[in-house]
This record gives sequence, C-alpha cells and structure tokens, in this order.
Amino acid sequence: MWGIPRTRYSDCNGSETSGETEIVLNIGGVKQVLCGDVLNRYPDTRLAQLVNSSTESSEHLSSLCDEYDPGKGEFYFDRDPGAFKCILELYYYGEIHIKRGICPVCFVEEMEFWNIDTYFLDDCCKCELQEAHDELAEIAEKVQTILVDREEDPTARGWQRFQMCLWKLMEKPESSLPSRVIVIISFLFILMSSIVMCVGTIPDLQVEDIEGNRMEHPILEAIETACIGWFTVEYVLRLLSSPNKVKFVLSFMNIIDFMAIMPFYVVLTLTSLGTAMMELANVQQAVQALRIMRIARIFKLARHSSGLQTLTLALKSSFSELGMLLMYMGVGVFLFSALGYTLERSHPETMFTSIPQSFWWAVITMTTVGYGDIYPKTTLGRCNAAVSFLCGVIAIALPIHPIINNFVIFYNKQQALESAAKHEIKLLALRSEECAEKNASRVQRGSVANSDTHIPLLEDSGVGVEPQSWAEACDSSNFSHINPIN
Repeated sequence: MWGIPRTRYSDCNGSETSGETEIVLNIGGVKQVLCGDVLNRYPDTRLAQLVNSSTESSEHLSSLCDEYDPGKGEFYFDRDPGAFKCILELYYYGEIHIKRGICPVCFVEEMEFWNIDTYFLDDCCKCELQEAHDELAEIAEKVQTILVDREEDPTARGWQRFQMCLWKLMEKPESSLPSRVIVIISFLFILMSSIVMCVGTIPDLQVEDIEGNRMEHPILEAIETACIGWFTVEYVLRLLSSPNKVKFVLSFMNIIDFMAIMPFYVVLTLTSLGTAMMELANVQQAVQALRIMRIARIFKLARHSSGLQTLTLALKSSFSELGMLLMYMGVGVFLFSALGYTLERSHPETMFTSIPQSFWWAVITMTTVGYGDIYPKTTLGRCNAAVSFLCGVIAIALPIHPIINNFVIFYNKQQALESAAKHEIKLLALRSEECAEKNASRVQRGSVANSDTHIPLLEDSGVGVEPQSWAEACDSSNFSHINPIN
C-alpha cells in the first residue's frame, strides 16, 4: 500500500495494537497528511483509490495524481488548495460546504476530479450552485441571441431575408446603427406625445370651437397626429416583420402599444360619423375615456429603458412581499376603521357615519397622508388614530426592505449579464481570428513546401476548427458545462 505506515498503540506503555497508513498529498504547494482509514470511508473517491493502489501499475498511479515522488512518498496534485479543504469535509463530516469566495461551477469541476458526487453537497450550497447554473444559462441565451441577430440565415430568400432585416431594424437596437437611431427617434416621439398630452390640458393653451366648447390647440393636435402616425407605422412594421404574429399580438408591451394608438382612431371614426353622433352623451363620455387612455403611452418607455424593465422584474419577484403588505394594510384598515366608528359614533358632530365610510380615514391615517377631511373628535378616537398611525408605519416598513433587495439583485444581475455577454462575444471573436490565422499559416507553409505530400489543414484534422457561425460556437462548445444539477 502506498504511503507511510504508522503504528498505533493501545496505551501509554507502548503496547502495539494496530497499524494504519498515512498518505502525504501536495495540493498546489500545500502539504496534507491524511489517514487511509478516513479516506476509505468513501471507497469510490479518487483519494480512496489512491490509498488502495499498492498493487496497481505505475501507469494507473500516474492516472490518479499529477506527480509522485517515491523518495518523499508524496503525491502532487495541481489543484486549488482552498477548494480541497472543502473536499476534505466529506471524509470528516459526511457533507460538503462551499466556502465563500469559491466559484460554485468551478467547485463542481473539483468534485468531479476527486470522483465525488454533488449529492454530498449541503442543501444551501446546492441552491447556490443552481443559481450559478441559471445565471450561466442566461448568459449563454443572451450571447446566443446577440450572435443570431448579428448573423444572417444563408438559406433565407426574398421576403424572408427582408423580413429578418426589418425585424432586426425595428426590434434589435444592438444589431446596427440605424436600429439605434430608430430607437432614439421612437423615444423622442414618446416624450413629445406625453408632453403634448399634458400641455393640452392647460386652459390658456386651449381654444373654443363654434359651440363654445374648449378643445386642444390646432398645433398641439398636429403634433399629436404626427406622433400617432409614427407609432402606427412602427407597430405595423414590427407586426409584419414578426416571426410569430400570435405571440407578438399577445405580448404585454405590444398590447400597450396598441392601446396607445387605438383611442386616436376610435375618436377619429366617431368624429367622422357626424355631429349627430357626437351629441350623444354616452359617446362623449366614451371619447373622454379614450383620450384618457393615452396615458398608456408612457409605458412604452419600458421598451427602451433597462431600468424600468429591472423595476418590473423586481416587483414581479416581490409578489409575496407585496401581498404581505396588502394583507397587513387590509387587516389594519378594517380593525381601526371599526374601532374609530365605534368610538366616534356617540359624538354629536361625528364624521364617522359608517364603517365603510371610515375605511377612507383608516387608509389615509395608516399611510401617514392625513388630508384632514375626516378626523376623530373624542379622546379615545384620537388614541385609536395614534395607534393606527404607528401600526401603519410598521406595516409599510416591514416588506419594503426585501423589495429593495430584490431590485438591487436584479439590477446587479442585469449589469453582470450584459458585461458577461460582451466578454463572451469578444472571446469568440478572438478565437475565430486565431483559427483563421492558423489556417492561413498552414496554407502558406503548404504552398512554400511545394511538395506532393498532403499537409492537413485544421479543417482536415478537426482540431481548432472555426465553427460555421458564432452562434453555433456559443451553443455547442462554449457553454456545454451549463447543465443544471438534478
């Protein structure tokens, strides 16, 4: 058996009872002396196989370690000593914890080297590992999307090629400079339309029609019409170039785009039907409601703002905290409004005429707004108001911190994904250039040799071949390690 035999004694008098083997490991320059009995607790691991390899050949021994020094009886491994300390926890404690500062994905590779299954990872570390796999999968997906946008399908012909170019132009601002210009123009039109909608409500800027009704200034209406024209052209072009029309129409952001332009055409249609149609009260109310729906245009900014998208994702992941906040507020409003009505109804000048009417007082008190339109007049009612105020502050403050943390996490994650995607694209570009240079040098050497002997190129050998496309390289080789654990 490889290693250093050590004699164990049963008492202080030196009576020999048994012997066990110690092996000396050098892990990246750090020496470790381990007992064979401890390592044999898990016989399928590399260290246990190393302890029990006394009858094996030198070739088998060299396959288990990087170097072996017979003089020192020392096995050398070119591995991370910090990660190896975590690996040793399996033999002593029966489970493994990933220390802070160690990449979970790299640590899984260390476990595979030492022939240790991820089953022995603690549950908390498994969650951390799964999060790392998910982040890498998102990076791979983002890189794949960017690379696909940069390339063109050679099999596309005619309308398909035009459709792909139009889709990239209207939907992928990172694909080209004209696409970025279109995004900026669309952003400016959204701001202009929102400003015109607000300015049009100022009485001094309004004009009167023949019947004396106030209406928007003609210049503002012209600007509004130009903005709607841009939004309409943009929506139609994106719809025509969309690869999946049904998915496009049912998308939340596209529904907002449609709702932003639909009121203009509905009002235009009702107006074109004649004054008799517009004189109906119901139709006028419908027109006013449709004009109010123009507010939805402001949500179009989310399409071009990563900050608003991050906020949406953070709120979406904070549904439990928001539900908790609403539950606290609902219970508090019901409780304190009922108490306020009970304590105030006997007062001759009471403002609490019913419990539902007291809901408004409870809401503005617990949210620390306090308009002053309704307030208690008895001493007990004021005490109830003070308690409801304090409870409202606590109820609002408790779930806010997790929501802020979710926003920070999503924002940092978004920045990391964008940086990692750009880094991967640069690496793929460098690898492609290296492959091209190697092929060129091989071809040049073959032409200089001027012999009949066939000099295989990289394509012939299959080594270091430049992939057919960056997207294939991203999909097949560069992210093959991104497989979630079971």
